[in-house]
Amino acid sequence: MRGRPNLALLTGGTLVGLVVLAAAVSFFWTPHDPTLVDAARKLREPGGGYLLGADKFGRDTFSQLMVGARTTLYVGVVAVGIAAVVGTPLGVIAGMTPRGWLSELIMRVNDLVFAFPALLLAVMLGAVYGPGTLTAMIAIGVATVPAFARVARAATLQVMVTDYILAARAAGRRRPAIAVRHVLPNIGSVLIVQASVSFAIAILAEAALSFLGFGTRPPIPSWGRMLQESQELLFSTPRLALWPGLAIALAVLGFNLLGDGLRDHLDPKLRRIRADG
Repeated sequence: MRGRPNLALLTGGTLVGLVVLAAAVSFFWTPHDPTLVDAARKLREPGGGYLLGADKFGRDTFSQLMVGARTTLYVGVVAVGIAAVVGTPLGVIAGMTPRGWLSELIMRVNDLVFAFPALLLAVMLGAVYGPGTLTAMIAIGVATVPAFARVARAATLQVMVTDYILAARAAGRRRPAIAVRHVLPNIGSVLIVQASVSFAIAILAEAALSFLGFGTRPPIPSWGRMLQESQELLFSTPRLALWPGLAIALAVLGFNLLGDGLRDHLDPKLRRIRADG
C-alpha cells in the first residue's frame, strides 16, 4: 500500500529550490546591477522594468533579493559545514565513551559554548577582526556546534547497543574503525535532518547580524541589511521591508519543512505510521 505524499518534504523542497534557483541565476543574470546607486530611481514604484521597485538609493529590489539569496546560502552552507565538521566527531566520541572522562569533558564544554549565542560571538569576533561575512559564518558555525554534538551523541548511544556493533567489538575492531564503518553511516540521516534545521537557524542569524551591522558589509546585498535600510521608511514605503522579510520567512519555512519531511522520509518507523494512516 502506497503511503500518502510527504507534503512537508514537497513544500519545503519547493521553497528551498526557489531560493537556490534565485541564487544560481544571480551568478549569471539580474534585471539590473544590484549595487548601482541611481538617485533618479530613488523609491521607484514597481513597474517599467522594476518588478519590485527600487529602494531609497535607487537600487533594484528584485536584483538585491536574488543576490541576497546567494549571500544567505553561502553563509548558511559554510556555517552549517563548520558546525557539522566540528560537532559530529565530538558527539560520536562522547557517544562511544559515555562513561569516560573524555565524554564528560566534551559535553561540559559543549554546554559552555551553548551558553554563548551567535550574536554575542559575532560581537566578540567583530571587535577583534571587524564585522563581515566571515565573522558571521564563524560565529553562527561555532554557536551551532553544540546542536550537532548533542544529536550525534544521542544517535551514537542508540547505535552502540545494536547487535552489529557488539559483533564488531567482539571481532576486535578498534573504535575509530567502528565509528567510520558502522556509526557514521547509521546516524547520517539524523545529521541530514539536523543540517536542514540548522540551516534555517543560520538564515535567521545571518539576517539578524546583518541587520545589526555585524554581518555582510555593503555593497554586497543581504536580506538582513535590506531590512535595516528600510526601517526608517517602514510607514511611508512598507514594501521595502515586505520583500526581504517575506524572503527570509519563506526560506526559513522551507528549510524547516524540508527538515521535517526528511525526518519522516528517513525514519522507517515514521514512514510506517504514515503509510498505515
